[in-house]
Amino acid sequence: MARKRREAVRIKNSDGYHNILPYVMPRRTEAEVSLTERYDVTELNAYMRGRNEAEGINIKLFHAFCTAVARTIFHRPLLNTFISGRWFWKRNDITLSFVVKQTFEDESQESLMFLKVDPDMNVDRISKLILGDVEKTRKAKSNDLDHLMDFVGSMPRFVLTAFFFVLRRLEYHGIMPKALSDGDPNYSTVLLSNLGSIGSGAPYHHLSNYGTCSIMITIGTMHKEGVAGADGQIAARDVLDVTYTIDERIADGFYFAKSLRIVKYLLEHPEHLSEPIAEPVPVEM
Repeated sequence: MARKRREAVRIKNSDGYHNILPYVMPRRTEAEVSLTERYDVTELNAYMRGRNEAEGINIKLFHAFCTAVARTIFHRPLLNTFISGRWFWKRNDITLSFVVKQTFEDESQESLMFLKVDPDMNVDRISKLILGDVEKTRKAKSNDLDHLMDFVGSMPRFVLTAFFFVLRRLEYHGIMPKALSDGDPNYSTVLLSNLGSIGSGAPYHHLSNYGTCSIMITIGTMHKEGVAGADGQIAARDVLDVTYTIDERIADGFYFAKSLRIVKYLLEHPEHLSEPIAEPVPVEM
């Protein structure tokens, strides 16, 4: 088994409890924890609307949420870890992935997008990268990963069975070929599904035993809801439901709960989204 990986470094100082978890629950889908959070994004919408109108830009709710998630992961490094070959690994980079539909039709093809986040990025840069990549993919109708999947998916059933058996062994030993893992959402830090863009809620979504992705996030449709203010008065607010599914083996529930405070703070104090993700977040942990 390889003791080194090109995209991660091995974590060797885990406590005994976490060391045995990959043996008690060897598959990622056996260790899922899921919860739904509700965020008040009224101030965030006002922030984006004001900046978009004044600066002629196009920051969207999804871009702001991706920024909040990336910044949270940067400051909560256990969220950027995974288990492979029953060993714990920490990624060298923060990577976000998501699905893009060519058009909003049942028959429309889906393309998989992959975004590497640098410490000096903020909501402006992340927004431009996402918009640029989505536009490029829609114009091209697909990307390199789509072409690879089309080729592999055309193989006979017995060939596919053998092919994925080999891939799983390569992953277990930490020697998956770069050409097969780079740009694959199953090898990202977090996979996000923006179901709100098609008018859906934020359902639970399973993790995958293939690859190394330890976090799945679904984002629902923003809606109005009556919320009591400090004065006790009920006011209509913009509310967003988000469901997280996490591999509980990489950190305990206390760590996850504290981490989500950062996401909540950034969405409710959107002025901080213009700061680099490496900037500390002034939230009480």
